[in-house]
Amino acid sequence: MSSVLRPRKAAMAFILVTAALDIVAMGIIIPVLPALIEEFAGADAQAGTINGALIALWAMMQFFSSPVIGSLSDRFGRRPVILLSALGLAADYVLMAVAPTMWWLVAGRAIAGITSSSFTTVFAYMADVTAPDRRARAYGLVGAAFSAGFIAGPLLGGLLGELSPRAPFWAAATLSGMTFLYGLFVLPESLAPENRMGFSWRRANPFGSLRLLRSHPELSGLALVNFLLHFAHHVFPAVFVLYAAHRHGWSARDVGLLLAAVGTLDMTVQGVLVSRIAGRLGDRATLFLGLFGGACGLAWMGLAPNGTWFALSIVPTALCGLAMPTIQSLMTQRVSAFEQGQLQGANMSVASLAGILSPVFFGTLYSASIGAGALFPFPGTPFLVAGLVLLAGALIGWTVARRNGRAAEADGMAA
Repeated sequence: MSSVLRPRKAAMAFILVTAALDIVAMGIIIPVLPALIEEFAGADAQAGTINGALIALWAMMQFFSSPVIGSLSDRFGRRPVILLSALGLAADYVLMAVAPTMWWLVAGRAIAGITSSSFTTVFAYMADVTAPDRRARAYGLVGAAFSAGFIAGPLLGGLLGELSPRAPFWAAATLSGMTFLYGLFVLPESLAPENRMGFSWRRANPFGSLRLLRSHPELSGLALVNFLLHFAHHVFPAVFVLYAAHRHGWSARDVGLLLAAVGTLDMTVQGVLVSRIAGRLGDRATLFLGLFGGACGLAWMGLAPNGTWFALSIVPTALCGLAMPTIQSLMTQRVSAFEQGQLQGANMSVASLAGILSPVFFGTLYSASIGAGALFPFPGTPFLVAGLVLLAGALIGWTVARRNGRAAEADGMAA
């Protein structure tokens, strides 16, 4: 027994470090990308729309790439997919670091959307090495690793951004290169040859992969909750930096520090609280608590009258970290070991659909909320709308998770 657990624990440690390094690289550019866009666009309101469009482009590339990458990892294993992604990200950040025009940034975000699709493989990796009843905790650890990267990334990006808007991109390229080297020499394969599935374009195309989500009523409902969660969450990359600068006069350094605090809270929630709360309340109540708490936090963020209250709003918002691991856990229990990569690819497609629609929506809504003749003359409007989206997700999730529990009990009795 112990001989089996040791390699699994080692594999989990390796993938968590890899995930953290990837997020550090991505987080570094968050405080400075809007500033670089403003450098090319020249107008704050226009920058909101362009930033939203670039995030949507990134998500659209993920939508088309994630199912392919998930299915490739089911066929060839998780390790080569993760390595190629890290190498591609390193090249992409170099491209954006030297970008002389907006179109170079457009190309860079498109490439980043493809290479970042390996996040599906990270979740499939954890499913490979974790028992079904411990996956909420495992996905909480992945979330904590992401959050740890999110602490260091924006903080480092904010500090480097004081030197130059392009310096964080060079740092991100270096970290992605380190991720590739680390994985090349350390990361073990998690998918046994006997558990691999032949590659099929029918399963790998983004619309075909969604068929898996329709194979069980519970998966369809949870996929809708997953969509709403990601839709609301994209208010942050779309308008957070621009809003903090416009409403509260914050610099890239200030935003980097606050995002580091957000990452610290997320890491605490997902790395420590998820397993304890889910173990005591169950996945259903944990899911509802996370979504409802996040809804309250977003509303607070939009209504905050000053920078201090704005900063404090991240505390209830961090409860959102309870939702993602429990959604992932509930969904993985409804498919076989052969379909974990396909499931994660389908989940990423759902998240990418939200990522295509949401940033454009929130970026446009923000642009319509500021400046002379604003259609909605209140800059916090995007956060209030995002809070309502999460509230809808909480109500739907409460109902769907109850059905999922009943279906799991029925399957257990049939077995």
